[in-house]
Amino acid sequence: MSKIAVCGIDCTVCPTFRATMANDDALRQKTAAEWSKMYKAEIKPVDINCRGCNSPEGPWFSYCAGMCEIRKCGKLRKLDTCADCADYACDKLEGFFKMAPEAKTTLDARRKARL
Repeated sequence: MSKIAVCGIDCTVCPTFRATMANDDALRQKTAAEWSKMYKAEIKPVDINCRGCNSPEGPWFSYCAGMCEIRKCGKLRKLDTCADCADYACDKLEGFFKMAPEAKTTLDARRKARL
């Protein structure tokens, strides 16, 4: 079963989601180290917990839960994904798609399927 985040990321391939679902501390440590280096931020293994941003209850990855403007917007508009939005694809998404082109592919396909 696929869990698609508001932004179009497939949660089932996200290492944070996978570590949470498997309760895998080694994957938490590995992901925290990789993401700290990649995003030039201090990310601790305890931060690597998420049930998917559309999950009705947390935990959610700290960035997604508190800082992600895409998720905030989607939740405010009561959308499952940005593919359901009348303003698709907005500037926030266009910038994000440069980092995560697979999210654009996913959202485009979802949007096309509903039209």
